[in-house]
Amino acid sequence: MKNIKAEPFDFSFNPATSALIIIDMQRDFVEPNGFGELLGNDVALLRSTIEPCRKVLQAARAAGLMVIHTREGHRADLTDCPPAKLTRGGKTVIGSAGPMGRILVRGEQGHDIIPELYPIAGEPVIDKPGKGAFYQTDLHLILQSRGIKSLIICGVTTEVCVNTTAREANDRGYECLILDDCTASYFPEFHQAALDMIKAQGGIVGWVSSSAELVSTLAK
Repeated sequence: MKNIKAEPFDFSFNPATSALIIIDMQRDFVEPNGFGELLGNDVALLRSTIEPCRKVLQAARAAGLMVIHTREGHRADLTDCPPAKLTRGGKTVIGSAGPMGRILVRGEQGHDIIPELYPIAGEPVIDKPGKGAFYQTDLHLILQSRGIKSLIICGVTTEVCVNTTAREANDRGYECLILDDCTASYFPEFHQAALDMIKAQGGIVGWVSSSAELVSTLAK
C-alpha cells in the first residue's frame, strides 16, 4: 500500500488495484480552434493541465498502474446525442462543422486526444456519449475485470465530466483521488467549487491531491 498526502486526509491505495483515468483531454476542448474556444472560452486555462498530466501519466506507466483515457463524442449520425444536449451551445453545436472537423463527432480530428497525452498500446480508450465515463460505456466492466478498487482522476472539465465521473465512481464503490493541477475549468471559480464539493464532509465523494504528491509517492 502507498499513502499520499491529500485532503481531507491521506489517501491510501494499492498500485496493483488502482487505475489512472484521464478524462476528455481532447483537441476540441483543449486546443485553439476547438469546440471550447468556439464557445468563447479561454483554452489556456485547460492547457495548464497538460504538463502535470504528462508527468502523472509517465509516472503511472512506470509504476505499472492501469491507464484509461476517455473521449466525449457521438456517432456521425448523432442518434446517440439527445436533443437536450444537441441544442446547447448557441450557433456552435455538436455535429456542426469546425476547424478540426465536425464538433464532438467520433473519428474527427477534434474528437481525438491531444498528442502530449496520447494513449499507447494496451491503454483502453472509453468513448462516452455523456458527461460521466460510466454512462452507456463498458468502463465498470473493464475495471471489475482488472480488480480495480481505486481511481486517480485527471482531465477536464473539473465541474462537469471529472465531477460527474467521480460521483458515478463513488456510487459504484470506487475510492477516488482527484489531482487538482491535473484538472481545470474554463471558469476557475467552478474548478475550486467542484474540488471543494468532492472533499467536503470528510471526503463525501473522494480525495484531492496534486501531481507532485502522486509522482513522488509512486517513485518511492
